[in-house]
Amino acid sequence: MRAMHISSEHPQIPGIVDDLANQGWSHQAIFLPEALTRALAAECRQRAEQGELAPAAVGRGQGQEVREGIRGDHILWIEPGQSEACDHYLALMDGLREALNRDFYLGLEDFECHFARYPAGTFYRKHLDRFRDDDRRTVSAIIYLNEEWAAQDGGELRIYLADGSERDIPPVGGSLVVFMSADLPHEVLMAHRERLSVTGWFRRRGNDPF
Repeated sequence: MRAMHISSEHPQIPGIVDDLANQGWSHQAIFLPEALTRALAAECRQRAEQGELAPAAVGRGQGQEVREGIRGDHILWIEPGQSEACDHYLALMDGLREALNRDFYLGLEDFECHFARYPAGTFYRKHLDRFRDDDRRTVSAIIYLNEEWAAQDGGELRIYLADGSERDIPPVGGSLVVFMSADLPHEVLMAHRERLSVTGWFRRRGNDPF
């Protein structure tokens, strides 16, 4: 992976900032280079095969429970130093964090993210990314890792816009979706083949009762 020397000053960051200012969300059709997208996808699959991804829960703290009728993805949280590919991605996201703070004064302190694998036949019902009792998640960011995704594969991210309209975004490899966590309800439509992503949140300081 020595060919993947990627600056945190990504050329599409100004466009993301403009989109968030104007409409509260942004979709960048090509954000990651192909080599990094493939490396992240390979790591996600390898860790899934090793049993490291766990069924995702809903709720927080002691109220967490796995409810496949609401969401069916399996996840693994990403930590710095986990792999070269993950560190490249975290560096890009830190560059975006700095730009968001510079332009919006959001006070974003960190970025948490996880691999998400949706087996065929799974989905995630409509929800918001910010918890009722924890306002730290401020901006959501999802990067997709799927090669040659076709319309019949399903798995679109459906976002519900403030004007009452909906927008469906296919999870095409290398594409990025960013949106304000508290403002846009969204769901993952049923995937008809394995669907991979890295899902994350830029967080500000807040009160966490747990």
